[in-house]
Amino acid sequence: MHKILIVEDDGIIARSIKHHIETWGCEAVYAEDFNDVLSLFLSFNPHLVLLDISLPLYNGYYWCTEIRKISKVPIIFISSSSDNMNIVMAMNMGGDDFIAKPFDLNVLTAKLQALLRRTYDFSGQSHLLAHRGAVLNLNDATLTYSGEKVDLTKNDYKILQVLMENKSNTVSRDTIMLRLWETDSYVDENTLTVNMTRLRKKLEAVGLIDFIQTKKGIGYLIP
Repeated sequence: MHKILIVEDDGIIARSIKHHIETWGCEAVYAEDFNDVLSLFLSFNPHLVLLDISLPLYNGYYWCTEIRKISKVPIIFISSSSDNMNIVMAMNMGGDDFIAKPFDLNVLTAKLQALLRRTYDFSGQSHLLAHRGAVLNLNDATLTYSGEKVDLTKNDYKILQVLMENKSNTVSRDTIMLRLWETDSYVDENTLTVNMTRLRKKLEAVGLIDFIQTKKGIGYLIP
């Protein structure tokens, strides 16, 4: 089931879109706190975003830019500001389509479904792991924190993936080593220690202090 995030400050329109989308078999939520749309995006992890331009506090262009820092999820702008300048700006800011208000809900749904098919039928589902402001994108193996991307090696990415998938739980060194090297052959444990030390330095450089904790004699933990 595809998940759709609706960012529209007109409650009547937002509820109408949600209800119509759900009748087509999708899951939908709409934003109610427009001070922190990104937190809702991260917690809901949608497959597509419907985004109005005129919003309280920050406009749709701002939230599109923030989402684009961490995700390539499709974004459709919905707005009554349908002059050419706004349409061009919406596309340049990272939007995938623009629908002018007022619109027919069936047309909206048709465009939404077409974009979902083009995006996910061949490339698979979007997947983000988020914790304490850090966002690991499993589609392109990137980590973003406070708008900065951390340069990850293949091993960095695998370590973060297994730890963030099991956040708040200790993961044994053996489990991590098996994920890294995918072999039953002996690998010196110091190799894991070196990889972990290098990764921690990268995380600390962008402000993620003590993001990974050591459980002596057991393994590692992201609390």
